[in-house]
Amino acid sequence: MGTTIHPKTIQEVKEKADIVEVISEHVVLKKKGKEFVGICPFHDDNKPSMTVSPAKQFYYCFSCGAGGNSIKFLMEFTRNNFSDVVLSLAKKNNINILTADGPKQEEFKKQLSKREELYRILRFAKDWFKLQLNSSRGSYAFNYLINNRKLSKETINEFELGFAPNAWSDLLDYLTKEGNLSFDSILNSGLIISKKGTNKAYDRFRNRLIVPIYDSQSRVVAFGGRSLDGSEPKYLNSPESDIFEKGKLLFAFDKASSCIRKKDKAIIVEGYFDVISLYSKGINNCVASLGTALNKYQISQLCRCTDNKNIVINFDSDNAGIIATKRIISEVENLSLHQQINLKILQLIGCKDPDEFLNKYSANEYLNLIDKASFWIDWELDQIFLNKDISKADDFQKVVSALVKFLSKLPQSATRTHYLQKVSERLSMGQARLAIKFEEDLRKQIKGFRWHGRSQKFELPNEVNQREKNESEIIFYYLYSPNLRIFIREELINREIDGFTVNHHKIIWNSISKIEENTCGEDYLKRLKDTNLNKKFINIDLIKAITDFISTNHPEITDKLGFVVKPNELLLATLNNTKRNLLGSLSLLERYKSLKRCRHLIESWSSQRLNTLENCISILIDSNSSQSSDSFTEIEDLFKDLNSDALKFQNLYYLERQHIFSLDKQRCGKYALNN
Repeated sequence: MGTTIHPKTIQEVKEKADIVEVISEHVVLKKKGKEFVGICPFHDDNKPSMTVSPAKQFYYCFSCGAGGNSIKFLMEFTRNNFSDVVLSLAKKNNINILTADGPKQEEFKKQLSKREELYRILRFAKDWFKLQLNSSRGSYAFNYLINNRKLSKETINEFELGFAPNAWSDLLDYLTKEGNLSFDSILNSGLIISKKGTNKAYDRFRNRLIVPIYDSQSRVVAFGGRSLDGSEPKYLNSPESDIFEKGKLLFAFDKASSCIRKKDKAIIVEGYFDVISLYSKGINNCVASLGTALNKYQISQLCRCTDNKNIVINFDSDNAGIIATKRIISEVENLSLHQQINLKILQLIGCKDPDEFLNKYSANEYLNLIDKASFWIDWELDQIFLNKDISKADDFQKVVSALVKFLSKLPQSATRTHYLQKVSERLSMGQARLAIKFEEDLRKQIKGFRWHGRSQKFELPNEVNQREKNESEIIFYYLYSPNLRIFIREELINREIDGFTVNHHKIIWNSISKIEENTCGEDYLKRLKDTNLNKKFINIDLIKAITDFISTNHPEITDKLGFVVKPNELLLATLNNTKRNLLGSLSLLERYKSLKRCRHLIESWSSQRLNTLENCISILIDSNSSQSSDSFTEIEDLFKDLNSDALKFQNLYYLERQHIFSLDKQRCGKYALNN
């Protein structure tokens, strides 16, 4: 029997659950006049096509037609039923739930009780860690904070920093005896680690500085511990629990949110002590990730606090920091390209991180650098040129190739033109005429490259459905034919099929990779030559695992797993000759990409203004430059030079057609299988 909710409760939820606040938790919204716009999550949106009206408390997508109030949005987005969404919004907005049915209400109360118990345990632990820091046992750690970190007692107290003594079970003993807390509850909090097969346990944090981690309501949900004796890992976080999910929290967000709103800018740094150091200098609009790469949800949290979506990333200047910065950019690239966020990058020169910088320089000097931080596109371009000597032919070619690939992503022609001029000047090294030539060449290359960008104009409607079918077939073979999993991954790489294009297939494939990584460890694909690991990899029960993983982490696409849960007889029949059928699906998938490229090349080829042989002869006569005895060769060379782009597109087109012909052979069963 479903939950019965009183109409008064439903009405109160509708009144108090502000639609902008609800949607902005999942979608980055940008103010446009009296309304907000954002990337629609209900279709593969390439530009902000969803409008959210605060006045009407209504959202609408002009592309796919999705629309409704805050309750409708969450039902569609989370795939939860009406009652669950209303209960969730009621809880979040502190609304009293009237006449909810007994079973549901009891379950709800039990869940709340369990969570409250965890909050209570962590409060006890936080106070105990603080007590240890201020005792003789914590004198070394306290002196480290004062002398090495240059923190004041006020800052130490503000962040409620603590210390975990180098003892096996002191915290466990305290929580059990003084707090009168159960062993199971303490274990669920992540503060202790249980020895397998025994009732014995020991403290997770030992001989570490302790940094409490708070949620947005300023409740302790976890701890971070920094080692003081050089032991690894240097930083250790609490495991995830019912109240702690790394991907949904930002360190110090509870303290920073009001200041971010006031200054209309959020600074993201890499570590706890970077935030604490900045905070101690009066810079309070800063947060840090929790040992994981920032995701869209966390970015959305920050964007809700800044009207103009101003975000500055200031990660460590070492290689790991640069990689992490690039990872964030890739995560929010689409939002940035469509001006949904104003993303800037600050990379400190001569200092590893903000903490080190502030120990050498003033807060004002740091803020000046923040104001002068590079726009993310400029930073990415600097990375392309980094450590490259463009006077050398090989470095020059690498830079040009990277520039073409990157600049082709920019959707707005005016922005592309701006950066084309910028990089051309850089490539020319101050030679104005050469800069113009470089700009022309880059523009032509970008035009040839943008065929596989975000534009779908070269894709026919019937191909979309067929491509979806082929992608689902490949995933099906991967799940049901374990011995072919390595072969499938190799084929995808060799055919340059960069993942799947259908959104729910992307999620399923990424989920499969996550399951495999959890089972086999990081970089498992590079280590599959190891016989034992290979066996472990093949024996993963992906059919059950993917069903459970999707229902837990991506319930919105559960209905898309039909081909996994209940495959039809036709699909099952193809398993009799899996490899041949698989190659057919792979070939078709590659063929769609090639056909799109052909259509683009035809358009690009036809757009070129050709110079005829007569024009070439005329140019040579007018220039009076012919000194060669072989005039025909000279004319031919000039013809090729003047029509180089058209000839390039022509050659590429015929090469692509040849490739399609070979794919058709594979698809029709003429492919020589290497068994």
